[in-house]
Amino acid sequence: MLKVLKNLKNSIFAVIIIIILLCIQAATDLALPDYTSKIVNEGIQSGGIENAVPEIISKQDLDTILFFAENPEEIQENYELVGSNLTKHQEQIKTKYLGKEASLEEGKTYILKDLDDETLENLENKILTPIMEMAAITNEETANKIKENLTQNLPEEQKQQINNLGVLEILEGLSKQEKEAILNQFTQQVLEMSDSIKEQAAITEVKQIYANVGADTDKIQNDYILKSGFQMLGIALISMVSAVLIMLLSSRVAAKLGKTLREKVFKKVIRFSNAELTEFSTASLITRSTNDIQQIQQLITLLFRVVVYAPIIGIGGFVKVLTSADNSMAWIIGIAILAILFVVGTLFAIAMPKFKKLQDLIDKLNEVSREILTGIPVIRAFNTEKKEEKRFDMANKDLMKSNIFVNRAMSMMMPLLMLIMNSITILIVWVGGHNVDQGVMQVGDMMAFIQYTMQIVMAFLMISMISIMLPRAEVSARRINEVLETEPSIKDKKELKKFDETKKGLVEFKNVSFRYPDADTEILEDINFTAEPGKTTAIIGSTGSGKSTIVNLIPRFYDVTEGELCIDGVNIKDVSQKDLRDIIGFVPQKGILFSGTIESNIKYADENMSDERMIDAASIAQATEFIEEKEEKYKSPISQGGGNVSGGQKQRLSIARAIAKDPEIFVFDDSFSALDFKTDSKLREELSKKTKNKTVIIVAQRISTILNADQIIVLEEGKIVGIGTHDELMKNNETYRQIALSQLSEKELGG
Repeated sequence: MLKVLKNLKNSIFAVIIIIILLCIQAATDLALPDYTSKIVNEGIQSGGIENAVPEIISKQDLDTILFFAENPEEIQENYELVGSNLTKHQEQIKTKYLGKEASLEEGKTYILKDLDDETLENLENKILTPIMEMAAITNEETANKIKENLTQNLPEEQKQQINNLGVLEILEGLSKQEKEAILNQFTQQVLEMSDSIKEQAAITEVKQIYANVGADTDKIQNDYILKSGFQMLGIALISMVSAVLIMLLSSRVAAKLGKTLREKVFKKVIRFSNAELTEFSTASLITRSTNDIQQIQQLITLLFRVVVYAPIIGIGGFVKVLTSADNSMAWIIGIAILAILFVVGTLFAIAMPKFKKLQDLIDKLNEVSREILTGIPVIRAFNTEKKEEKRFDMANKDLMKSNIFVNRAMSMMMPLLMLIMNSITILIVWVGGHNVDQGVMQVGDMMAFIQYTMQIVMAFLMISMISIMLPRAEVSARRINEVLETEPSIKDKKELKKFDETKKGLVEFKNVSFRYPDADTEILEDINFTAEPGKTTAIIGSTGSGKSTIVNLIPRFYDVTEGELCIDGVNIKDVSQKDLRDIIGFVPQKGILFSGTIESNIKYADENMSDERMIDAASIAQATEFIEEKEEKYKSPISQGGGNVSGGQKQRLSIARAIAKDPEIFVFDDSFSALDFKTDSKLREELSKKTKNKTVIIVAQRISTILNADQIIVLEEGKIVGIGTHDELMKNNETYRQIALSQLSEKELGG
């Protein structure tokens, strides 16, 4: 897979942007639960008050707080008593809580100084307990209990006097020991509370402090909720925009990677010799170029989100939980992660072996489909439709069974993971509910914890989803690499030679032997002959004697196993394949046309070829007659593989294509077999005028085609058993004589 991913280097800039955007999205998504917690805890429960340090406070309330403080001077030094002229900072605080038009009575209100975060946090720790004690003791019920305890053994008149006093006035009149004895019980209660609950309770009292100076507490709450809400919307918008851009860029990167891989595979396959094409099979190469690359493309679209986003969300969420004020439920996340890993690991182990088999079965189905579709005429002729249907059905059923197994295994993953996620949610609510009831956790913290847990679980869900695609993509990547890493057996040398211009058109076979890859025996043995320019060399022999193999060696479709094949005086292994094939006009045994027009097929060697040259080639190939009958003439369309023309027309167009190229050497591999005798004779007559200075090599089954050849080579079981003209061979070669007499009479053969 990593070898395939190296092809992303062309999209490195887009990949960097995707990673940056993923980090932004992850950061914003991790920030949202905090805002939920703040809106619930501070916006709703605390009335929009963010901390337990009052920013504006009446002199009376501050004096009360200082009364309960251990070191009152450390608190008071952070406040300034409002004078006749307000500083800029004091004006901002006044406007924030009382409005711009409000006025403050001189010497009766304190405003918090402009403190840094660290100083503010230290002040909150110092002021928290005094505020809580003040709230507890000044509570009417608590005050009555204190008065009741103090007046138990006093006369009625003194009781009445004490009851008419405020609780603070009473405490001020007590001795230090008596005051500490009363306050200690409240201090102990405060210390037993969790920090978050203590802060929440203190903030409730701060809300009353603000109300005492005339602040609109409802406005404070609404402003806080609106502000936090808009911040959440802004963060969510950033996350959404990032997600959209990520998907757009990921799709673009994946599509570009797919294009790059298809180009590389195609360019590699084009360079393959017949040996490699046979090794992979056409059906497999098509699957690797399409389905396999598509699997990787689909994976890349989601891969960045999983590789970058999921770990950030998973780890980030876990860190957020551990570093939060209350992490007592962190163990629940551990249970969730273990459960998810168990489910994903089990299903992965079950399904993984099937993924490789799946791609092999797609290959098999493609191969069977291609073979059946190509051979439909033969299938119909032999009435074997039912047999082929069964063969296709077997391949189709094998693929279906593997697909069903994989899909069943993987379809269980999502329900199981959703069950885990919902069970974890219930567990959090159950445990969190008890914690809220016991006063050790706030509702907002529990909601934030649920969100963080869901983010962590969703990160693992994303990883599990990619784990479904990853094994199949891994198999596809391996199959693509097999193609890309396969070196063609026929390749150019580093140091190449040029053809000898003095030996132009000369083809020499010197002790040539050849065997196909993985074959046990030689197909050709000790082949020696020379084909000269201006002469026609014909090759004839029984079926399987090696005729087509010889001509396939000339354009270097295969390399000779032993011996040497020279063209223009140079071993063809020492020249570039392009230079070699530029001087050869090859017409294969089976005429192959490409989708397009008659013109595009004849001009295949050079699309800028003149029309006169094209028409001349068509005329020599005896194709003009049927071309002129068509409505669009040379612009007439040719379907894929030449399916809309007859076998003879296809062969004539293939010959015209080679003639239009005007090469040094013409090679016809039984290319006249579909022509009638009259057309064959006329074509060879016209061709002989065109090829006066060219080397012509013809493989033929018909004796009539090669009667006038300058040199006839007779093959039998891969060996040359005779070389000479027709007359010479009729006299001296029994093999040739038998082939000739099996087709024509003695009289027709000139004997």
